[in-house]
Amino acid sequence: VQLQASGGGLVQAGGSLRLSCVPSGFSFDDYAIGWFRQAPGKEREGVLCISSSSDTTYYADSVKGRFTISSDIAKNTVYLQMNSLKPEDTAVYSCAATPRNCYSDYDRYYYWGQGTLVTVSS
Repeated sequence: VQLQASGGGLVQAGGSLRLSCVPSGFSFDDYAIGWFRQAPGKEREGVLCISSSSDTTYYADSVKGRFTISSDIAKNTVYLQMNSLKPEDTAVYSCAATPRNCYSDYDRYYYWGQGTLVTVSS
């Protein structure tokens, strides 16, 4: 059981990226999928989460109005759409899964992906 995160890269400020999270070995139908990020020298923080009932929760006020989360059941994929990127969004972004409901505390998540690096240049 694992998660595969992809889609990171280098982008200029103001640009967009879409990250993908694909579970392997399970379907996310019964799981909440959260996106977390960790910038160099900083603690990991929650960004966004989508529950098994498709409710979304923002954990980072700084991304409201710029980031959205969505799921495609047919592709068993959860997306993090990031628009109007800023240099302070630079971080390793990871997706994680926990049964049903979203939590801001990353310790509540059972399964983790390896992370994908997002670098935003000014």
